[in-house]
Amino acid sequence: MAAGSSIGTVFKVTTWGESHGAAIGVVVDGCPAGLALCEADIQTLLDRRKPGQSKFTTQRKEGDQVEILSGVFEGKTTGTPISMIVRNLDQRSADYSQIAGCYRPGHADYTYDEKYGFRDYRGGGRSSARETIGRVAAGAIAEKFLAALNIKVTAYTRSIGPVEISGERMDLKEMKNNRLCMPDAKAAEEAEQYLEQKMAQRDSVGGVVECVIHNLPAGLGEPVFEKLDANLAKAMLSIGAVKGFEIGDGFAASVSCGSVNNDAFRMEGDTVVKATNHSGGVLGGISDGSDVIFRAAFKPTPSIASPQNTVSKDGKEMELVIHGRHDPVVVPRAVVVVESMAAITVMDMLLLSMTSRMDMIQLFFQVEEVEP
Repeated sequence: MAAGSSIGTVFKVTTWGESHGAAIGVVVDGCPAGLALCEADIQTLLDRRKPGQSKFTTQRKEGDQVEILSGVFEGKTTGTPISMIVRNLDQRSADYSQIAGCYRPGHADYTYDEKYGFRDYRGGGRSSARETIGRVAAGAIAEKFLAALNIKVTAYTRSIGPVEISGERMDLKEMKNNRLCMPDAKAAEEAEQYLEQKMAQRDSVGGVVECVIHNLPAGLGEPVFEKLDANLAKAMLSIGAVKGFEIGDGFAASVSCGSVNNDAFRMEGDTVVKATNHSGGVLGGISDGSDVIFRAAFKPTPSIASPQNTVSKDGKEMELVIHGRHDPVVVPRAVVVVESMAAITVMDMLLLSMTSRMDMIQLFFQVEEVEP
């Protein structure tokens, strides 16, 4: 039975480990040989998602130091599986002993019990956000691969609660100047004030991460079940707290008209380009050469300090107050997770697309066209 811990066809990523187990890890298969790679490349992305960086993230103290165990030799990938591990150092399993016999609202406790008849209640086990460490480590490899093809993936916080960035004030450099990964200084300040209000009320907040994939060539994706946008949606919805996905104009397209929503084509030198990008860079499930733009909506963190109604495993109604260390909002740390999952998806589909055309296969193998 497949356990659902893998994603990808050619570039295949399998994550493993639990929040309060000995370690979290990932095995990456299908990376071409010869890609320059070291632990520092992986660590750069992991440092963006690790906890304890501000009052708006869980205060669990983890260095999240990665070790590459296989698949790299003398600074280059060997073409064999790349195994990576991050050891858990600051588990406080006792914080979760109170919820061993009941179901936390908004968590996967009840559904895990129904599926397996057993669950690891320490931090949620596999459903914990710490599972995303493996995704980010694999995403770092995918981003290096894409950089070699001049393709760049950029994600950022679009909104937190009701506070949304302004296109007129948007500056990607500003992301590094605030704790919320918002490319808008004014919006970041307003969002921090809103977060502080909700934290004082012992509540949590959701938000939206937007992601842009630059310089993706046209022709990537399959027309039916392996559409580029469908696979991006699957990748985003596989992230624990994501409850919505849209690409291009998304749901706004449902109240638009064809005369507005259609992207007119024009020529730019010898290249076909679009005058607008309502499609978000994908037509018929295949990339059209424009920037791919999509958004993932994150729900509020379900672990809150306010009293909540729930039931115990033996069916008794009860009131629960959750203790421990939890993010009041997951969005800032999720930005790099969205970016990583997008990079993993695009890398896999690029490798898949290498077999789409006979002339490209002949070119790759340096075979002249053969007459039928």
